[in-house]
Amino acid sequence: MLKVGIVGGTGYTGVELLRLLAQHPQVEIAAITSRKEAGMPVADMFPSLRGRVNLAFSTPEEAPLKSCDVVFFATPNGVAMQQARELLEAGVRVIDLAADFRLQDIAVWSKWYGMEHACPDLVAEAVYGLPEIDRERIRGARLIANPGCYPTAVQLGFLPLIEAGVVDTSWLVADCKSGVSGAGRKAETHILYAEATDSFKAYAVPGHRHWPEIRQGLARMAGRDVGLTFVPHLTPMIRGIHATLYARLTRDVDLQALYEQRYEGEAFVDVLPAKAHPETRSVRASNLCRIAVHRPQGGDTVVVLSVIDNLVKGASGQAVQNMNILFGLDETTGLTQVPVSP
Repeated sequence: MLKVGIVGGTGYTGVELLRLLAQHPQVEIAAITSRKEAGMPVADMFPSLRGRVNLAFSTPEEAPLKSCDVVFFATPNGVAMQQARELLEAGVRVIDLAADFRLQDIAVWSKWYGMEHACPDLVAEAVYGLPEIDRERIRGARLIANPGCYPTAVQLGFLPLIEAGVVDTSWLVADCKSGVSGAGRKAETHILYAEATDSFKAYAVPGHRHWPEIRQGLARMAGRDVGLTFVPHLTPMIRGIHATLYARLTRDVDLQALYEQRYEGEAFVDVLPAKAHPETRSVRASNLCRIAVHRPQGGDTVVVLSVIDNLVKGASGQAVQNMNILFGLDETTGLTQVPVSP
């Protein structure tokens, strides 16, 4: 059994980790931290976990994190980088669900996240945890940077096109929509029920923190810099990301076959039949990414539709998938939940 610790167990990604790990047959949850809620039984805050998680929240200082096999950081940006080194030196594997180790360029990271990085040497060691691309590197990692939600949907959507070299990588467009849980479990006006319901809006058009992460990943696929326009939108739903992706073809190709062949054998990427239109509800509460590829009017523009649950494949589910790879378990262990419908 793997002994698992979670730092920051009161947010949406934290409780999603608890939901998934409580059903994992090879996991013992050893510690869940929260400074504010220390001493409170987890099930008192999250009644859905009653009878499944019997621990109470503890402070990071009191929690037996160093005796864990792996520790997940489900914390705000800037927290994991303060604590990761001590855990790594104790032989603990670390999976960070925030952005502390995602960007390899420290100056770019500081620009977008507004703080000085506490351990730039560990950034160079960290493995970006998108299994469909970096499975082999993940197997030997000590420190995993779990991808963001928008970056997961966008990169999986563009991957076959860029790997095959069939699109103009100087002109890529990602038009993305997210449910309100993507903003985290906090009280802010724009995500209040009365503010977000019956409305739809774009935000962060001049620049979003996930733009450099997506661009970094796509450039790595292409082997050169890419041109990317990324526009996120807030939609009046709780869970889900829908990425509508645009690229210009540089040569003729059977797009359906390209996608089916690239993702053949990938347990968590489902390429839908030709002419399909995936819905966010088709992946709700699951670790799936569902993709459809189109070529409108037979022209030179390819449109890819990519949907995920932002809290599962876009965060906690992918983190568990990375843990499974890291410890030599079947990648699907604890992640075979059927999507919830309606």
